[in-house]
Amino acid sequence: MRVAMYYNNRDIRLQEVPIPKIGPKELLVRVLACGICGSDVMEWYRIKKAPRVLGHEISGEIVEVGEGVKKYKVGERVFVSHHVPCNTCRYCLNGHHTVCDTLRTTNFDPGGFAEYIRVPEINVDRGTFVLPEEILFEEGVFIEPLACVLRGQRLVRLKPGQSVFVIGSGISGILHIAMARASGAGRIIASDIQESRLRLAQQFGADEILLARDVHPEKIRELNGGFLADLVIVCAGSISAYRQALETVERGGTVLCFAPLEPDLNFVLPFFNFWNDGITLLPTYGGAPYDILQAIEVIRSHRLPLKEMITHRLPLGQTGYGFQLVEEARECLKVIVEPQK
Repeated sequence: MRVAMYYNNRDIRLQEVPIPKIGPKELLVRVLACGICGSDVMEWYRIKKAPRVLGHEISGEIVEVGEGVKKYKVGERVFVSHHVPCNTCRYCLNGHHTVCDTLRTTNFDPGGFAEYIRVPEINVDRGTFVLPEEILFEEGVFIEPLACVLRGQRLVRLKPGQSVFVIGSGISGILHIAMARASGAGRIIASDIQESRLRLAQQFGADEILLARDVHPEKIRELNGGFLADLVIVCAGSISAYRQALETVERGGTVLCFAPLEPDLNFVLPFFNFWNDGITLLPTYGGAPYDILQAIEVIRSHRLPLKEMITHRLPLGQTGYGFQLVEEARECLKVIVEPQK
C-alpha cells in the first residue's frame, strides 16, 4: 500500500509498504479521509520520531475483521481514535482520561496518511465508532479535533452570554469560535497574525476581529462593552499569545490553555495580578471518549458548518503540499488528505 512517510515538514515521501496484517480482535480499515492537524506540523514535537507515518484525524471503512470481533462488521463506516484510555487507572476514574498512561502510548498502525490502518484490540474495544449515515467521510475528520474543543469548553464551563476572546484563528480557533457561537456565547472576539484567517473567523462566528499586533486591554474593553473577556482561549503556541491572554482576561475569568509551547519555552507569570484578579489558568489536551461521542452528535446534527471549513482536499501524493499549506498558515483552513486518490 502507499503511505506518506514523514521525515520532516519539507520532506514527506510517497512510499510503498506492506498492508498491515491483523490479528485476533483487530480491524483493518481503509482510510477514506485524514485531516492534517496543526500538531502534525509542530516539527519540534514530531521530528524526534521520524521517519513515521503521521495522521490521526481519520474516517474510513472496515475491510477486514479479526477473529473474535463481534461488535463490527466489514463495510461499516467508522471513525477510529488513535489514543484511547484504560478507563481503570486513578486518572481515568477521576475524569482525567487524557493524562492516562495508556492513552499516551496507544495508536493505530501505521498512521492516517496511508491507504490502510491496522486497529489494535484496545482501539477496537474503546476507540472505534460507527459513523452515522448523516456524517460524510470528510466531516468525520473533524471528530477528533472537535472532541478536543468540546472537552476544553466543557472544562471551563462556558455559559451562554459569556464573552470569549480567541487568540489564534487557525482551525482550532475557528472550531472554538463556531462551537462557542452555537452554545450561546456572548460577544466573541478573535485575533490572528494573518488577515485571511481573521476573515474566516468572522465568517464562522466572531463578532470582532483584531490583528495580533493590535491586541491590548483597552481595545478589548472597547469591543466588549467596557470589560475584558470572561474567557480567553489560546490557540496559538507562542509566549506572546499567552502574555496577551493574561492581559485581556477579566477579573474572575479563565484562560483556556489550548495550544502548547515548546518544552523549553517559559515565561514569567505576573503572579500578583493573577492572584489578585482571581484568574483561572486551565490547560487541556486531547479528548476523552465522552467528548468523542458528543462530537459525533454535534456533527450528525449539523450544528456547525464544517464542510465550509474545508479549503483543500488532496490526494495522498500531495500530503507534503498539504503540510506546507498548514505550516505557512495562510490561504487554508482545513486540509484533508484522501489516501485512496
